[in-house]
Amino acid sequence: MLFSSLEFLFLFLPVVLALYFAVPMRFKNLLLLAGSLFFYAWGEPVYVVLMVVSIAVNYFLALVIERNRGTKTALAAVIGSIGISLLFLAFFKYADFVIETLNGLPGVQIPDLDLPLPIGISFYTFQILSYTVDVYRGNVEAQRDFITLAMYISLFPQLIAGPIVRYRTIVEDLARRTHTMEGFAEGAQRFTVGLAKKVIVADNIGLLWTAALEPSEPSVLLAWLGVIGFAFQIYFDFSGYSDMAIGLGRMFGFRFPENFNYPYISRSVTEFWRRWHISLGRWFRDYVYIPLGGNRVSYVKWIRNVFVVWFLTGLWHGAAWNFAIWGVYFGILLWAERTFLAAFLERLPRFVGHLYLLVAVLFSWVVFQLETPAQIFGYFADMFALGGLPAANAEAVSLLRSNLVLLVVAVIGATPLAKRLADLAIGRPAVRRALAPAVNGLLLVVSYGYLVDSTFSPFLYFRF
Repeated sequence: MLFSSLEFLFLFLPVVLALYFAVPMRFKNLLLLAGSLFFYAWGEPVYVVLMVVSIAVNYFLALVIERNRGTKTALAAVIGSIGISLLFLAFFKYADFVIETLNGLPGVQIPDLDLPLPIGISFYTFQILSYTVDVYRGNVEAQRDFITLAMYISLFPQLIAGPIVRYRTIVEDLARRTHTMEGFAEGAQRFTVGLAKKVIVADNIGLLWTAALEPSEPSVLLAWLGVIGFAFQIYFDFSGYSDMAIGLGRMFGFRFPENFNYPYISRSVTEFWRRWHISLGRWFRDYVYIPLGGNRVSYVKWIRNVFVVWFLTGLWHGAAWNFAIWGVYFGILLWAERTFLAAFLERLPRFVGHLYLLVAVLFSWVVFQLETPAQIFGYFADMFALGGLPAANAEAVSLLRSNLVLLVVAVIGATPLAKRLADLAIGRPAVRRALAPAVNGLLLVVSYGYLVDSTFSPFLYFRF
């Protein structure tokens, strides 16, 4: 079930909200658990069992860790938690990838398992791992109430595409949380903005990428329009989902961490990854990079740490070599910035750093989206006219003209300029509060119109 589906907006969400605010506080976690399991089972009726088994196993292992903290038993339990969780993830997400890689060797023919990927397994696995590791480190106490822990891991707003919400950040909200009309309204507004970002901007601007992949008349302009369209599509799609998740959490009394902070205004790759998918970057920093020694090791080991993290970050996004290459590509840029490139860029005008970042990220999206070296190099060749393509043609110019307004909206929406313009237009807080319902209502109506008229369009990050 998608947040941007009519079933969710007009059936599931209203029913769950009505029941949630009707039951006493002591039953709210149980109600959310039941609703979250139903939400997941709607699309994954079989794999909901896998998620429940993962939760149950790690519930008991966390209790073992806490009762035996500081002993070999606790160490064995946390290793068991990490091993079992990663085994589930590796089997369902990476088994066919490993088989396909092995089949590339002479004489090897292993049949594919053709396992469908459980939706959201990368996200809820990382939440489980952060919970048991934090219990082992003594950062949090083990949760003794199974329903509460299961609700935290399966909570439907952030279950299938993040943000990755760590247990210690919402442990207080799990036990006691306040519900106010102001908080609910704030959450509803955030959800509506995220929905509009997804169905109005992302789904429409992504058509540029579709046109660039199967052009009737290829051109350099069309290739650049395509990758720019995808860059905006994945940003508005994923940040829109995060907005919806954060908004839904706020409606139910939770405060989820921010996941995006205008990444395309960055002037370096280092800054970009502090602003893009923030919860994932922090997870890898705290549970992989720092345990490996971070930057408090020798230069050679620091390079190792950077490339281990970014190789894993790439594979986390998908079981294919283009994702691994994508991760290593960013690892190389981060190494270069730390070693010499950042100092060089600092001596140049600010726009140079910003241009460098945008070009670097656009190149990365080509690698991210295209699976084979032939496709990747072929697209780069189109971008730089290496195959003798014309700079522009009628198809590309027509696409640019028909999407120009949408591109301007995307540029403004991907920067703080949108908020500044809204502040200038609306003015004082009292006026903003008065106009907010009308603006949100308009966004909801327009989004609904697009949903009724559109075909099925899942969130891009569902496949991860």
